[in-house]
Amino acid sequence: MRPNRPVTATLCAAALLLTASACGPGDGEAGGDAKPTVAASLPSGATDGITIPDDIKEKLKQHGIDMEKWKGGAWKNWKREDWLREAGDYINPIIEGLWDPDRMRDADKTPQPPAVDPDAGKDQGVTDPTPAPVAAKQAAAPYHANVPASGKVFFDGPEGSMVCSATVVKDPAHPGKSNLVWTAGHCVHAGKAGGWYRNIAFVPSYNNVGKTAPELKGAPRDQVAPYGVWWSDWAQTSDQWIATGGPTGGAGAPYDFAVLHVTPEKGAGKSLEETVGSALPVEFAAPAVQKVASITATGYPAAAPFDGQRAFQCTDKPGRLSLTAAAPVMYRIGCTMTGGSSGGGWIATGSDGKPALVSNTSIGPAKAGWLAGPHLGPEAKGVYTAVSNKFK
Repeated sequence: MRPNRPVTATLCAAALLLTASACGPGDGEAGGDAKPTVAASLPSGATDGITIPDDIKEKLKQHGIDMEKWKGGAWKNWKREDWLREAGDYINPIIEGLWDPDRMRDADKTPQPPAVDPDAGKDQGVTDPTPAPVAAKQAAAPYHANVPASGKVFFDGPEGSMVCSATVVKDPAHPGKSNLVWTAGHCVHAGKAGGWYRNIAFVPSYNNVGKTAPELKGAPRDQVAPYGVWWSDWAQTSDQWIATGGPTGGAGAPYDFAVLHVTPEKGAGKSLEETVGSALPVEFAAPAVQKVASITATGYPAAAPFDGQRAFQCTDKPGRLSLTAAAPVMYRIGCTMTGGSSGGGWIATGSDGKPALVSNTSIGPAKAGWLAGPHLGPEAKGVYTAVSNKFK
């Protein structure tokens, strides 16, 4: 059988052009009703055209991009309904200061999935009984001392700023100096009905001391992002996620993984791995689900009852979840983490007896009680290897 070719895409855009000017709940308070949209950036009365503030034009010029000349000025004709689908034409300059502490704190939307039928997979013959819920426990702070490879992903979509979780992973092309981050496919791409998200950035050890949202009001950036903001200058996910992923995971859920290559917003020099002092190996030859003794999932759940600002963990023995007879069997654990934890790493004992990433949070029921993640097979290895090789 022909191996699947990983899809490659340059992320993202002179993306601020299509980012809502209001970036979180109403008046900066968690739980507000405001739903910022791209329309917030449009001039009064406009429906299709886009204007770019002069200061942003100048920042783009510093990166060699003259928007008045780029593609003959075609950006002026972009429409909101097209902006996700035309990612092949986009570039992703670093917009310095875009992810300031308030914008990060107020980004509480989560991408689809994961809401699936609680009984998903029950008739496939290889699905184990639904696990008992495991109450998520707050990760021990400071996070850098306890979960140094974990962090939070921020990005923009049509409805505003959104969040996921992610993990620093080793890069075979750069031992000890990795700039690779593992997350979920649905944290970078909307699946068959959409396209690539914008302004994707990774913050390792976000809110390192574990403050609540009210406590973070007015906090300086070095408290919120103590190891800096790292922009995704490249991302890949699976062909299967792009072709079949959907609002409830869809047929793409067993392939719901992605790898980012990141670069620091400020300065150059040390790699991400050197900066945080940690990166996990990825276990592509992990044993069958039923042979894994224990998995620990880490993430930043943002949907109620969580506030999205603190890292939580669940530890459980995994069971099997099969969404279709032809699809790979997924890992499933009991866990009460909600949206926002998507993409967070699932850690188990690797073949060498040391911790390794074996999966990531992908889907779960609307009423939190369990989570499922993909078993990382040849498709995942292909994506990982492609990103590593690109930056040799």
